[in-house]
Amino acid sequence: MPVEDHDQVLARIAELLASGLETMTEPFPETEKEFSQILRELRELPAGDLEQKLVIGGFVDHPYGEEEQRCLECMYYLVHRKWCDLPELAVPVEPHWWCRLWRI
Repeated sequence: MPVEDHDQVLARIAELLASGLETMTEPFPETEKEFSQILRELRELPAGDLEQKLVIGGFVDHPYGEEEQRCLECMYYLVHRKWCDLPELAVPVEPHWWCRLWRI
């Protein structure tokens, strides 16, 4: 993704989250089966459906839960690109955001 597109998509995501987009933060997938079900839902989305990707992924624009989990500590987060490298998401993200596909 070119830098301009990356920055535009990141700004669009930030705008959607800041405007109060209701996302599915719960249930958090406790098992591999539950995690895989969310991935299947994401794969079924039309290409380019950014808003639904955020909703199903359960994105929020702040640390989440008692442990204040953030994208920054997630195994899928690429620090130097500000990028979620989970193929079903594959979106730019800020380090202080979170989604329910968070993993250590």
